[in-house]
Amino acid sequence: MNVPVPVGPAARPALPEALVRLLAHCTAVGASDLHLGSGQPPRRRLHGVLEAVPGEAEMDEDALRAIALPILGDEQSALRRNGAQDAAVTADDGTRFRANVFRRAGGTCIALRKLEDRFRPLADLGLPDSLYQLCDLHHGLVLVAGPTGSGKSTTLATLIDRINRTRSCHIITIEDPVEYVHQPRKALVNQRQVGADCPDFQAALVSALRQDPDVVLVGEIREQLTIRTAIAAAETGHLVFATVHAGDCVGAIERMIAVFSAEEQVSVRRQLALVLRAIVAQHLVPSDGAAGILPPGPDGLRRRRRVVVAEVLRVNPAIANLIAGAKPGQIPSAMELGGADGMQTGEQALARLVAADLLQEATAVTMARDAGVLREHLVQARRGNASGGARR
Repeated sequence: MNVPVPVGPAARPALPEALVRLLAHCTAVGASDLHLGSGQPPRRRLHGVLEAVPGEAEMDEDALRAIALPILGDEQSALRRNGAQDAAVTADDGTRFRANVFRRAGGTCIALRKLEDRFRPLADLGLPDSLYQLCDLHHGLVLVAGPTGSGKSTTLATLIDRINRTRSCHIITIEDPVEYVHQPRKALVNQRQVGADCPDFQAALVSALRQDPDVVLVGEIREQLTIRTAIAAAETGHLVFATVHAGDCVGAIERMIAVFSAEEQVSVRRQLALVLRAIVAQHLVPSDGAAGILPPGPDGLRRRRRVVVAEVLRVNPAIANLIAGAKPGQIPSAMELGGADGMQTGEQALARLVAADLLQEATAVTMARDAGVLREHLVQARRGNASGGARR
């Protein structure tokens, strides 16, 4: 069972009635996001589609400020300094939301994202069960890549929950904000929030290595010092999970290396080749196939589900040699041959979705890195489905 996480040293004022009502609405209909801005009505994101909240009028600046102040409490320094401030909000029913309050020309805006209150199995996320093998590792670096809103935190939460339930170890998470609350099960779990419990990811990661961890989750690694420390932690016998903003597995590797000077990149590639264990690169996309239609929602409307397109890279000796040798262009071909090791390319993932009637072929082609390779996998996937149907 999840519980609210303190997000600052001071207690926050009660949430205004308008926000309480809107958060309750999002929870009731299953909306993932809520957007508030002065001079416009509230909008919700439901199954990936941004639309106005029914029955809600435009909000003025005074109403937005009345909502923003209790969200931020006494922690408004970043809003004044940078024009944006992160926070976390707990609704009356205990549902938690990540909030970002920001200024724009002419007023205040607030973006809120609903945080999941349960850990979902990998199969429910559209990811292969073979990823549970990553939870049995005792050292190394595991990256989850993808754009904002692609489900990276959800994937990591599922893996950390698995470790929590199966291993006697010490897990430290460093997040901004804490999204999933892990109650200690078989493992000891300590979760730290940037801004409330530590100044930044780098400082928290350095101190974590003095706190006897077995597993460390870093919410995001994007700057040189944090990447360097994460690699060092993996080298010294810790299992490190982290997210990185990248479109695919090769992009994640190159993004990690690109922050270093040209002189350092050779040695960093060698280090990364030694410690990297896996990369999962995922995208959430709207289904446009016949199997993607959801049952009617509370408003009677049918919408489409979103599906995960996931690349999986497992670092075997061949992949490690390509990373160390600065041959990223050859990695996709090695992944094509790595099915026995649990690898899959984006084209293979897209082909499976098309064969399952969750995506149309034309849509998959626009998303593929190599349309020719995608079509080859489509032939194989459809042949597999046909033979499976014949056996039944």
